[in-house]
Amino acid sequence: MPTKTLDHAELRSFVDGLWDAEIVPQLVEYVKIPNKSPAFDADWQAHGYMEQAVELIGGWCRARPIPGMTFEVVRLGGRTPVLFMEIPGTGDETVVLYGHLDKQPEMTGWREDLGPWTPKLENDRLYGRGGADDGYAAFASLTAIEALVRQDIPFARCVVLIEACEESGSYDLPYYIDHLAERIGKPSLVVCLDSGAGDYERLWHTTSLRGMVSGDLTVEMLREGVHSGDASGIVPDTFRILRSILSRLEDEKTGRILPEWLHVDIPEGRVREAQITAEALGDKVAGKYPFLKGTHSVNGDVPELVLNRTWRPALSITGADGLPALADAGNVCRPSTSVKVSLRLPPTIDAPTAEAEVKKLLEDDPPYGARVAFHSEGAWGGWNAPPLAAWLEESVGNASEAFFGRRHAYNGEGGSIPFMGMLGEKFPEAQFLITGVLGPESNAHGPNEFLHLPTARKLTACVACVLADFLQREG
Repeated sequence: MPTKTLDHAELRSFVDGLWDAEIVPQLVEYVKIPNKSPAFDADWQAHGYMEQAVELIGGWCRARPIPGMTFEVVRLGGRTPVLFMEIPGTGDETVVLYGHLDKQPEMTGWREDLGPWTPKLENDRLYGRGGADDGYAAFASLTAIEALVRQDIPFARCVVLIEACEESGSYDLPYYIDHLAERIGKPSLVVCLDSGAGDYERLWHTTSLRGMVSGDLTVEMLREGVHSGDASGIVPDTFRILRSILSRLEDEKTGRILPEWLHVDIPEGRVREAQITAEALGDKVAGKYPFLKGTHSVNGDVPELVLNRTWRPALSITGADGLPALADAGNVCRPSTSVKVSLRLPPTIDAPTAEAEVKKLLEDDPPYGARVAFHSEGAWGGWNAPPLAAWLEESVGNASEAFFGRRHAYNGEGGSIPFMGMLGEKFPEAQFLITGVLGPESNAHGPNEFLHLPTARKLTACVACVLADFLQREG
């Protein structure tokens, strides 16, 4: 196998230079585009913002001086597009590099001088929606490959796939995976740049992802609203009924999800991993969240908080309907109440089974004969990484030490990346490097989201190192 050594100083210089000269300006323009995922913009095709993002990122990718690279915007009828790039390499093996270009909606609470579509560079941070989640991925992937080309370092065949439906649960992606199956091939390594980071001091390697069931829970009692003074005490309040139904799912005093069938036995290795993560991060595990003064996390046991976030089910109510704004709230017994249910699932639970059981739990035997309906938006399975190959562990550790000054760390993530579950099921023998830039306070999906630029540069260099090591590995 090739033995040429990658020059880390030259790699750092090239990566930093390209980020400063080209990538940051491109991401500034990308942040301005409100290309919300189709779950949040039903008229995404008519609005054209997704197409603007495709043209911006695609234009930069298309122009990269990488020998033999082909670039295509793949479109299946009525579905969000996919950017698909093939880069020929040495040998018969394939590496897939993945990211996405769709965004979450605006969300309220942005700092007065910030906004979701108003990019701002401040103290090594690029503020605005989507830079870190996940607009940077295409730029980082091709920059890592181009860096190897410049140093004449051999690498395996690479496929770069950037989807536009991830924030909606990647419901379009299976169709593209089938459509592109022959062109993708059978990857031996998957690099995903859409995950989180426990801090900005090292490279983080994600080892598991939770799944999710999401949908609307609605309780209806009346054909129309009536005077609350006249009806209260006779007509059951739909908010109270909804609250009682949610108590079938969650203990409101502790937050524990009650059905045992939504829990799993956590693998011993992941428990040890949580302990190591807790020791590395300490108070940062809970301290990274913007708690109000005097408020605190559900408990003070840091390893248990890590496991709560990565391996245990949890419920969040992320939206509501049927509740007037406070300024518009008259003395009315409302006819219905609806909430958006976001139920995170342990990585190894079968999501479609959980979805069916949750629907039954919420809808059966409604109080007072109320009309109760749970309309699911979908169920997405989690992912648990296969055993890590020795070469990959060594490669990631060496790269992290070279560019961050510290060895890497492992951690599960509380969110979902449906693509990982799809590829993990299709290619059980593949190795996975799941990493990202979403560290403390970066606040993906929320207000004041930012991309930590020094971490993005260092991560790009680390990916180049792993690609070089993949071809030179033993065994």
